[in-house]
Amino acid sequence: MKYFSQFMLLALAVVVLLGLQYQYWLGENGHFEHQKLLTQIEEQQRLNDNQVSANNLLRTDVHDLKNGLEAVEEHARLDLGLIKPNETFVQISTAPTTHSRY
Repeated sequence: MKYFSQFMLLALAVVVLLGLQYQYWLGENGHFEHQKLLTQIEEQQRLNDNQVSANNLLRTDVHDLKNGLEAVEEHARLDLGLIKPNETFVQISTAPTTHSRY
């Protein structure tokens, strides 16, 4: 009887240890879930950093447009095709030339 109670106590301890290990590794807030969340946080931080860079670029662009005529002229030239009087417009094609033999 003495050994049986010790065996039952040991078996209970093993069951509790296995239950705790299961919770730690595979549970709802376990190790693998934690690692997955850390990966998602890193990815989101990278996306946020990219967005901050884009926002800074836009902020600089808005500042230039509000404070300088050069930026307005540049946008008019690139986006609207502005050509001033007495200027010559030259367009260079970068498309590859193909020669067909028909």
